[in-house]
Amino acid sequence: MRNVILAVLTLLYPLLIYRGMGHFEPKWLALLLLAIALTRAVLSKEKVWLIAAAGAAVLAAISFFSNQALPLKLYPVLVNAVLCLVFALTLVYPPSAIERLARLSEPDLPPSGVRYTRRVTQVWCGFFIFNGSAALMSALWSDAAWAIYNGLIAYLLMGILFLGEWLIRRRVKAAHG
Repeated sequence: MRNVILAVLTLLYPLLIYRGMGHFEPKWLALLLLAIALTRAVLSKEKVWLIAAAGAAVLAAISFFSNQALPLKLYPVLVNAVLCLVFALTLVYPPSAIERLARLSEPDLPPSGVRYTRRVTQVWCGFFIFNGSAALMSALWSDAAWAIYNGLIAYLLMGILFLGEWLIRRRVKAAHG
């Protein structure tokens, strides 16, 4: 149940920050960022969330001491950068991130599957670069644009990528028997 609540808070982060900016000073919202990031890091067994929490702590500290909202809006940029770095490192030090996930359900992945999962990992790296760039532009543009992009559009794009990859994977699997 804690993980579900944390996932919902993480998904709602842009909306919570956007709505909160009308009622609270940024320095107090910085505590929300810190709480969400640290809780995710503690509950997760993955090092990536420890790295994100460290970055979030820096952003929260900057926001707290400057009482500025921009560092709070940079959290999605940070998350995309960290995820891109993690995925890119698995391209340098295989197996790729997507291959690792694929092997959970298909331990005997054929060479064609390894090539495919490597390509999908590259696509996700591209997505993280695009998404992080869009998150940055929206943060610099306006509070409303930031909330709409990071609280809705980014999730829709991620869902489209998941669905598109699933459809392509079905075709690739069928072609390779």
